[in-house]
Amino acid sequence: MQSVELMRRAQLSQVTFPLANLIDEVSPRARARLGSKEAEAFLRRLARYVPDGVGPLQDLYGDVHDVGSLVRRLVDVTLDRAASRPESLRGLDARREADPGWFLEPSTIGYVCYVDRFAGTLHGLRSRLDYLASLGVTYLHLMPVLAARAGESDGGYAVRDFEAVEPRLGTMAHLTALADDLHARGAALCIDLVLNHTAREHDWAQRALAGDPAYREFFLVFPDRTGPDAYEATLPEIFPDLAPGSFTFVPELDGWVWTTFREFQWDLNYANPAVLEAMLGTMLGLANRGVDILRLDAAPFLWKRLGTTCMDLPEAHLVMQALRAFTSIAAPGLLLKAEAMLAPDLLGKYLGDHDPYHPECDLAYDNQVMVLLWSSMATQDARLAAQALSRRRPVPKPTTWGTYVRCHDDIGWAVADADAEAIGLDGPSHRRFLSDFYAGDVAWSFARGVRFQASALGEAPISGMASALCGIEQALAEGDEVKLRLAERRLETMYSVVFSVGGIPLVYMGDEVALPNDGNWEDDPAHAGDNRWMHRPPMDWGRVQAAEGGTGVAGRTLARVRRLAAKRARRPALRSDTGIAILPMANPHVLAYRRGVPGDGLVALANFSTSPQVVGAAQLESMGLAGAVLLHGTEGAEAPGGAALGAALGPDLTVPACGFLWLGVDDGAAVAR
Repeated sequence: MQSVELMRRAQLSQVTFPLANLIDEVSPRARARLGSKEAEAFLRRLARYVPDGVGPLQDLYGDVHDVGSLVRRLVDVTLDRAASRPESLRGLDARREADPGWFLEPSTIGYVCYVDRFAGTLHGLRSRLDYLASLGVTYLHLMPVLAARAGESDGGYAVRDFEAVEPRLGTMAHLTALADDLHARGAALCIDLVLNHTAREHDWAQRALAGDPAYREFFLVFPDRTGPDAYEATLPEIFPDLAPGSFTFVPELDGWVWTTFREFQWDLNYANPAVLEAMLGTMLGLANRGVDILRLDAAPFLWKRLGTTCMDLPEAHLVMQALRAFTSIAAPGLLLKAEAMLAPDLLGKYLGDHDPYHPECDLAYDNQVMVLLWSSMATQDARLAAQALSRRRPVPKPTTWGTYVRCHDDIGWAVADADAEAIGLDGPSHRRFLSDFYAGDVAWSFARGVRFQASALGEAPISGMASALCGIEQALAEGDEVKLRLAERRLETMYSVVFSVGGIPLVYMGDEVALPNDGNWEDDPAHAGDNRWMHRPPMDWGRVQAAEGGTGVAGRTLARVRRLAAKRARRPALRSDTGIAILPMANPHVLAYRRGVPGDGLVALANFSTSPQVVGAAQLESMGLAGAVLLHGTEGAEAPGGAALGAALGPDLTVPACGFLWLGVDDGAAVAR
């Protein structure tokens, strides 16, 4: 069956399923285990969400397995987890069901960190919550916290136990206590869950190694190289330098195991519905520990089909749609976030943007905005960003992006060839330029990054902290105050876009104090072969303490991030799901866009040039900015008392070098979504 046909079948199929009979079967058990009031809510969700799950299950498994029996097993899992869900979380569920867009408020601001690098342990992290609150953080994403294999673990993504916390970080009780603290503050907890694979040391893999045939079927094992060779004819290599190939021979199994990422990470076999059933139980178990958002790692890799790249197949979306449906029955307050680092045009599907819409994830990473920001800074040209953002489809409600300047991973240059060509660039050449620029191999580069892995085309992803890539490290090394001022402005302006362009802004640990690259990343033998650890440095709390009220780079940066958070939180126009309109600009250096709801409009301008740029009176008038008020901007650009532009700044508007402006317009108009 062709991919398009399969997806259409999944979305349009009207599966005959005796839902009323199922509810009658489950009702007595639900009342016995949940009590009358909770049972009624559970059965109501059952009636609402089971139809969303049955269609995908039918299309995934209907030709081979009894889907009716599978649905009943999945419902049993949801009932079991619903019965063990703490009372406080049931109350949170009820509030979130009443307001399904609870996470879209402009006050939702995220922070991403490694527990050990940020605070040592989960207990230590609890003592840093006041600091996070000072940044406006209401969404805390902890990088891998579940128990990983000893030694090399792909940064914690080779998980040996989905039901335990990494011992050096704490225990599940510590994780729950942290979640309770966050909930008391009106904040949410996000952790990573690897959907695609387990560590070889995981119980499921160990049972397979011990000869249990049921668990051997949890993985993809081939008796010889015939299958692997056939698949590898079309498979890309994810880590060609670190782990070439996608299969590993395992003597105990007398076969070749599918290992997309590393030889100790065994891909799960979602063609076996028992895997989906087990993963559903895992997800709901973590939700019952107080986790509010599950970041679904490696989501595009969940299904394998010969003759394809085995990435972003329609069946992978069906798996996530089924998981979305059944998690909603037991934990309706739980959000799912897709980790899908793919071409920009593919990302919206992870938010359910199919034709017709089918619920999938609530959040997805917007790696496109990150790439466009770094591209704009390197070229001092905003046209590529304007072109790419102007043709994006709005995401379905109530979903949104997680938007960021920097993340824990390398920066892969996700620039669509069509967007590059539209402004006269060659896509491959531009991606090679960005690799060279941020590796410091271009004469005028301000960056101090390092190539992560070079592709055959020379389009190498880049490692490095945001401060290193925007020029702060180089300027400090040279003692050049002019370069330093521009570098600091680059960092602030990129974050100003992240805080205003749409989605939930995510601050990567240390960016708020301009933390530099970790110069000692190779000292740990477990990290020595992976230069991404240069942008995973330990938090420098001495630097933070000095930054409080300080005037140095760290102090200025911390104050700027706090101001952005405070300004955003008060603007209804910056709610994560409000629409965006890219405004045409005669000046190629300036990106301009408008967002708004009735009664509150906002126009943002970001100048990527190292020189101030003037936006003339005619352009301002065409953009509808008569009577606009300056809400926020690069230091020194704010007008006292928020005076009207015409009165305070004259007919023309100057956007500072590498700077930004936020302009408020109250004309009662909403930007179409």
